[in-house]
Amino acid sequence: MTQSFDTPLPPPKERRRLREKGALTQAQLAAALGVSRETVRAWETGRSTPSGRKRESYGQLLASLAARPSAEVTAPQKQEPAPNLTVSLSKAEKPNPHTPTATPTATATSPPPPPTTAPLTPAQAFDALYAFCAPALVRQAYLLTGRRELARESVEQAFQVAWQRWPEVAVDPDPASWVRAAAYEYALSPWHRFRPRYRHPEPPPADASDRALLDVLLTLPPSYRRTLLLYDGVGLGLPETAAETEASTPAAASRLLNARSAVAARLPDLAEPDVLHRRLAETASTERLRAAKPSTVRIGSERRARFWTRAAIAVTVAIIGATALTLHSAPTRYEPPVPPGETVPGLPPRAAPGTLSTAELTLRAKLRAESANGPERLLPEPR
Repeated sequence: MTQSFDTPLPPPKERRRLREKGALTQAQLAAALGVSRETVRAWETGRSTPSGRKRESYGQLLASLAARPSAEVTAPQKQEPAPNLTVSLSKAEKPNPHTPTATPTATATSPPPPPTTAPLTPAQAFDALYAFCAPALVRQAYLLTGRRELARESVEQAFQVAWQRWPEVAVDPDPASWVRAAAYEYALSPWHRFRPRYRHPEPPPADASDRALLDVLLTLPPSYRRTLLLYDGVGLGLPETAAETEASTPAAASRLLNARSAVAARLPDLAEPDVLHRRLAETASTERLRAAKPSTVRIGSERRARFWTRAAIAVTVAIIGATALTLHSAPTRYEPPVPPGETVPGLPPRAAPGTLSTAELTLRAKLRAESANGPERLLPEPR
């Protein structure tokens, strides 16, 4: 018999308000519930809703937050979850220096500090997003492609596109997912195989177990590999994984099961999802993958935008010049084409050259015998 959990939950905005009231960060709440930070963010933005025991635990925690007037909240004690790929693959989870952080103690005697009144500039907001997401995204892209240089290039390309579309990305409910999807799409593009620099394989990892895991991942289809990384690596829920891979939830679940079966068939030690999650984080963390500085990415994005803008202007000017030259050199009136020649009736056909007849030979001899200048003329002589 299946037990149902129908714990009521407040609206998404109220969930975030209650968490901030209890002076808890999303990472602390995720650690208390045994989920990833991305999942908590999805719950608070309304993109997904918890179910099962996680829904019951989440509802009880929110109810305790709502019942207490201050930030004095004791988070439920649970076993420490497996390392999350989005955090363990980066150097450290550094909070935004421009965003106030909550007090990490369980019993706070003073309310959290008020938010900074001065808004962030677009460059500061972009640098904060890059500093938080880029180190982990480089390692995730490495697991997808098995190439270090392509992983760095994919992340830089994704953030360059994000900077070009920053008004759109800045208002997105989850800009980290926006950039991650762009980086994954570029990393898994099939056109990279035609580039000369990517025709030769890169040196494999030094550890034998890391090489075995990376070889198994690269044998999976790109859609299976991406689904496995998002669900067992990053820690997204199944609906979020399906949405990011542009597939239905049953299709995402089928890809996940097939990918796990393929990995377990070659590496039986990784049959458990928790062990696979930890091994993915460890394999990617052993490689020294560093992303470029955010200022370098922004400058590169602006240069790329200027280049394509100038190229578009040059092509437009060339088209306008060619059109003007065509209009100038074109005839001003209609000139009908010359019709083909026609045979005129009543004329004898032209005789073909051949042997001369007797009369023609006689005439030719007579003409040759006479003086070429004709008879002499009489000229008057002076006296």
